[in-house]
Amino acid sequence: MANTPTPSGLYYPNRFALILLKALEEIMGRNGLNAVLNMGGLAHWITTPPTDNMEKSEFDFAYMAALNEALEEMYGRRGGRGLQLRLGRVLFVEGLANFGALVGASDLAFKIMPLPTKLKAGLPAVAKVFDSLSDQTSYVVDPGGDHYLYHIARCSMCWNRHVDHPVCFIASGILEEALRWVSSGRTFRVDEITCIGMGDPTCSYAIYKEPIG
Repeated sequence: MANTPTPSGLYYPNRFALILLKALEEIMGRNGLNAVLNMGGLAHWITTPPTDNMEKSEFDFAYMAALNEALEEMYGRRGGRGLQLRLGRVLFVEGLANFGALVGASDLAFKIMPLPTKLKAGLPAVAKVFDSLSDQTSYVVDPGGDHYLYHIARCSMCWNRHVDHPVCFIASGILEEALRWVSSGRTFRVDEITCIGMGDPTCSYAIYKEPIG
């Protein structure tokens, strides 16, 4: 059993942890979930799960990083990436789609916008939701050409980690699902191209403007 990670003092809402734990249990079963929590030093969540509220007090960034690392250790780089993507999609659907700046995306006026306009409005809205609900900081840049750049300047998924490859795929899953939601079901390619855990200044994602297929 690993030691509990040293807290960073930066948080997501407690409810986000519950959403992730529930999704992991559905994917892996209770024994699999417990094994991942033990491996990540989060055994206290087995008997005392986080509180079901939106306060920022129990889901520390260091815990997200430990969970991410444990999934990769248990399932390998490829298998861990697949699980992280699934968790990100679930977190968006269960925890983000009905908050703040994204609520307007369900309005009729938004639905009839051209697809490029939806993307241009939707991506900053996702960043704004994270900035308002958590201690993560994000922003979007349009450098021109075939993609947007979504930057996470303060990232939990690689917090205090030193890696030789990108590891922040929960965010990739969130962005994929957010784009599917704002575009009424289209799928977009999202690639993590830099990672703070690799020594880069931000965790950055190329989000291609044309849907796949």
